[in-house]
Amino acid sequence: MMPRSTELSQGQQELGTIPVITGLPESKAASTSAWLDHVLTRLPVGRVAVFGDFCLDAYWLMDEQQAEKSLETGLPIRKVRQQRYSLGGAGNVVSNLVGLGIAKVAVIGMVGADVFGEEMRRQLASMAVDPAGLYRDQADWQTAVYAKPCWDLRENNRIDFGAFNTLQPAAIDWLIASLERQAAVCDVVVLNQQIPQGVSSPTVIARINALIKRNPQTRFIVDSRDHAPLYEGAMLKLNAHEAARVAGTPWEYDTPIPVEEAQEFTRTIWRRNGQPVFLTRGEHGLVVADSAGVHIIPGIQILGAIDPVGAGDTVVAALAAALACKTDVVTSAAFANLAASVTVRKVQATGTASPAELRAAGTDPDYIYLPELADNPRRARHLDGSDIEIVRDLPADLNLRHAIFDHDGTLSVLREGWEQIMEPMMVKAILGPRVADADDVLYQRAVDAARVFIDKTTGIQTLVQMKGLAALVRQFRCVPEQDILDEFGYKRLYNEQLLETVGRRIKKLAAGELSPADFAIKNAHLFLRQLHRAGIILYLASGTDQTDVVAEAVAMGYADLFEGRIYGSIGDINHDAKKEVLERIIRVHHLDGRHIVTFGDGPVEMRETHKHGGVSVGIASDEVRRFGHNAAKRTRLIRGGADVIVPDFSQLPQLLALLKIPYDHEFSS
Repeated sequence: MMPRSTELSQGQQELGTIPVITGLPESKAASTSAWLDHVLTRLPVGRVAVFGDFCLDAYWLMDEQQAEKSLETGLPIRKVRQQRYSLGGAGNVVSNLVGLGIAKVAVIGMVGADVFGEEMRRQLASMAVDPAGLYRDQADWQTAVYAKPCWDLRENNRIDFGAFNTLQPAAIDWLIASLERQAAVCDVVVLNQQIPQGVSSPTVIARINALIKRNPQTRFIVDSRDHAPLYEGAMLKLNAHEAARVAGTPWEYDTPIPVEEAQEFTRTIWRRNGQPVFLTRGEHGLVVADSAGVHIIPGIQILGAIDPVGAGDTVVAALAAALACKTDVVTSAAFANLAASVTVRKVQATGTASPAELRAAGTDPDYIYLPELADNPRRARHLDGSDIEIVRDLPADLNLRHAIFDHDGTLSVLREGWEQIMEPMMVKAILGPRVADADDVLYQRAVDAARVFIDKTTGIQTLVQMKGLAALVRQFRCVPEQDILDEFGYKRLYNEQLLETVGRRIKKLAAGELSPADFAIKNAHLFLRQLHRAGIILYLASGTDQTDVVAEAVAMGYADLFEGRIYGSIGDINHDAKKEVLERIIRVHHLDGRHIVTFGDGPVEMRETHKHGGVSVGIASDEVRRFGHNAAKRTRLIRGGADVIVPDFSQLPQLLALLKIPYDHEFSS
C-alpha cells in the first residue's frame, strides 16, 4: 500500500503538540545524566534470558593490492588479510547485555557441530555466559553465519550459512523446556527471530505463547523479523515498516514513514495486544506506546561514520536490561536510544555499549528535533505576512534580556565560501598519496564523506572538525599511520587557505574599496543596534579562533556593541565558546533560559540554547546574496532545535515584535 495523505490539521502543523518524553530531551534534565545514572546503577541486579537465532558475523577484510590468478582455474584469487568474528542475532543481544553489565544472562538456542559453532560457544564462555543453553545434538544443523567480505570500507556480497535448517521435534521439546526453566527465574526474556528457518517457527511460537501465560511474573519482549503478529502477551520491538505490517497497513519498504503514521501504528498495536510497543526509526529515535499514551524519543546527532548493523540488537538488549531493573517503559526506551547511538559509531563491527560509554554519551547528547518538519518545507508555518517561520510557539511571558550571536553566516560573510575550501582540503587529506590515481568510486566516496561531515559539523569549533577529519583519514586507510596529522596539523592547513581569502577581504574594507555592508547579512548592523538600544546585552560566540573573530568584528564595525563580550575558540576542544557563554550567562546572572535568545546559522548554537530552555532563532542565510533563504540551512537548524527560522534580518519590525523587544522607528530611519 502507498502512503496515505500526510496533510496535517492546524494542530498537527504546530508540531509543538507532538508528545516528547518529559524530563529528557525537551527539558533541562536533558543536559544531566541523573536518569541515566539511576538506570546504570541498577543493571547488575537484572536477570535476562535470550531465546532465538544465535548467529556469527564474519568480517573478512580483503586485500585487492595482492591480486593474482589461480593456476588451476585461471580465476582471480581473493586474499583475506584479516578475519574477525563476532556474535550476531540473538548472540549480539547477549553481547550487548553483558556489555551493559547485566550479571545473569542465560541463552537458549541452536548451534551446529561445526567450527563456527565452536567459535560461538568459545565467545559466549569468554563473556562468562554458559553455552550449555545452546542445543547441538541435531546433526544436520548448521550454525548461522553472515560472512561479509570487505574491500576498504565497502562490504561486498554477503555469504550466509544455515539458511536451510529445519528443527526436529526433539530439539523443539528441549528448547521449550529450557525456556520454561529460565522464564521462572529471570526478570525479562528476549525472544529473537532473525532467520525464517530458525528456531522460531509458528509451531514453536504457539508453544511459547502458552509458556508466556504460565509465567505472568516475567516480561517477554519480541524482536521478530517475520512472525511478530503470532506472539501473544509479549512486548514488541519493531521497526517502522514491520509495525506497519503488524498494524495491517503495510507500506512499500523504500518509502519513508512519517512520524504521525508511526504513532498511529504503535497506538493500534498497543490497543490490540495490551503490551508496550517500541518502534525504532533509525536516526530519528523511537516511538513508544504504553498505557500512558504514545511517546517520541528523538534521535541523537552523530558525527562521523556510522554502521547501523546490530543497532536493533542493541535496542532490544538495552530495553530488556532496563526493564529487568524495573525501569519504566519510556525511560527504558530513552536508554535503548542512547545505547544504539553508541554502537552505531563502531564501523564494521557488531559493537556493544558499556556503562562508561553510555555515561560519556549521555551526559549531554545532541538530539535531532522534528526531522519531518525539517525535511519538508511544505509543513512550514509562517508569521502572517512575513518570511518568519514559527517552528514552536514562543512563551506568552517572554522577557528577553540577553542575546547571543554566532558570527559567520549569521552576521558576517567575510568567511563565505569556507565549505569550498574545506571540502577539497579534506578530500586531499583523506586520499593522501592516492589523491591523483584514486578511481572514480573511491574519489567520490571521499567527497561524499567530506560533504556529509561538513554538513553535520557546521557551527562547531574548527579544531573539533579537524579531529573528525583525522578519524576519517584513518577509516579510509589511504594514508600511512605515520603520515596522519593531528587536529592541530589539519587545522593549520585549512586556516592557511581560508585566512588568505579573509585577509584579502579585510584589506578591501580597510582601504575603503568595500564597506561592512558588503559583507553583512541584510540588516545585521541595524538589528544589533536596535537590540543594544532596547537594553539587550549582546554576546558574540564563535567557533572561529578568538583573535580572528575579534579582528573580524572590529573590521565589520559592530565590535563596540558587544562591549568586550566576544568569545571564540581558544585552541582547546574541551572548551566550546557557544556552550560556555550560555552557561556563564545563566550562572552569573542567575537566569533561566527564558531570558536568553540565540541567533545562529548552525545547529550547535540551536541545540545548546534549546537544552537550556532559551529561544533559538535560526538564520537560514544565503551567504552569497546576503539575503534570502537557504533551504539546506533550514533543515539543519530545525533538526538542531530552532524555535524560529528567518532568512535574514530584513523583516526587522516583525521579528522584534515576535520576540517582544521594543522597535524604535526613529532610530531605524
